[in-house]
Amino acid sequence: MTKTRLEAFSDGVIAILITIMVLELKIPHGHGFDSISPLWPVFVSYILSFVNLGIYWNNHHHMLQATKSIDGRVMWANLNLLFWLSLFPFVTGWMGENHFASLPTAVYGAVMVCAGFSYTLLQTTIVRHHGGENSKLKQAIGRDFKGKASIVLYAIAIGVAFVDRWISFAIYAAVSAMWLVPDRRIEKTVHVHDE
Repeated sequence: MTKTRLEAFSDGVIAILITIMVLELKIPHGHGFDSISPLWPVFVSYILSFVNLGIYWNNHHHMLQATKSIDGRVMWANLNLLFWLSLFPFVTGWMGENHFASLPTAVYGAVMVCAGFSYTLLQTTIVRHHGGENSKLKQAIGRDFKGKASIVLYAIAIGVAFVDRWISFAIYAAVSAMWLVPDRRIEKTVHVHDE
């Protein structure tokens, strides 16, 4: 299988997940602000998950730009990532519908930990497939501090959800904001290798 087919399949899955999430937004019965105010937790959780899926989609695309070929292990690692991403609509809806109650907010974090770990596993699998330390991807990501820090912060937010759910939500939002800053490591490495 070519990396192009893997990328197209992953793009399709992520697009479907975003569509499922937006379909969960219920249309208010009324025309005033009082009819939409009960929906704010659902909408805020949707925004957070939309941004997170966008970040995964963007980084997945860049990671595959530094990838020449794939094998069965890469395919399975990619499916593992897609599995955890496929749970985003469920945990997003559960957290939003329950106004960020402690357990749904903690479970949201658990899915984020698993998705982050799965992304790191996919990166590691691709690096090994391309020769380890000398691969373009390894040179681009280096020690991947931001990726590892994200997983740790999500894990902290799980426990914090049972103490103060809003601090937990703030941690989730902070991790997303950290990734919104463009990360040009892979683009620069691919560009240098291509010249």
